[in-house]
Amino acid sequence: RQKTGRGQVIDMALYEAVYNMMEGVIPDYTSLGQIRMPSGTTVSGVVPTNTHVCKDGKYVIIGANTDDIFARVMRIMGREDMGMDPRYKDNAGRVEHQEYIYKVIDEWCEGLELAEVLDKLKDAGCPAGPIYDAADMLADPHFNARGMFEDIETPTGLKFKIPAMVPKLSDTPGSTEWCGPQVGAHNREVLSQCLGLGPEEID
Repeated sequence: RQKTGRGQVIDMALYEAVYNMMEGVIPDYTSLGQIRMPSGTTVSGVVPTNTHVCKDGKYVIIGANTDDIFARVMRIMGREDMGMDPRYKDNAGRVEHQEYIYKVIDEWCEGLELAEVLDKLKDAGCPAGPIYDAADMLADPHFNARGMFEDIETPTGLKFKIPAMVPKLSDTPGSTEWCGPQVGAHNREVLSQCLGLGPEEID
């Protein structure tokens, strides 16, 4: 608009917000005729890329999926032998032996708390990050700075937080003005007007 003096319509559907995160699903099919099936927490054909549970019950996602990174991660895990093993030297070999590789990483993560895992992977130059639960979101300074939570109160006085509206609009930001009626508030109206029940039947 700064160049032409005109704005434009932004046309986007809900599912399109994550469409481009599907990586090679479309190219796999249109170039190779392969339909990628659900693969859980892994990325098909890219090893190791997976989520793992740590000693404190927190989850981490680890993407040690290049040859150099894999070797460095195996070194900090005390498995330098795997980093040098010709069976795992490239992605094709790691895909073939992924079950064993993931077992080794699982066991390593299970012996350390999330913070320790992340520190060691950072030192190894390996992409990794925590997988948040609700408590982690509420404690995160960035979530709070972005105003990602709203405080609401029910007709019975129960107070709690809900997700705030997104996207955030500068002139007309959304908010939750009403959390809904108390359970059963419209019972009499529904029973009488919709079902045709009389006062005696309702009471």
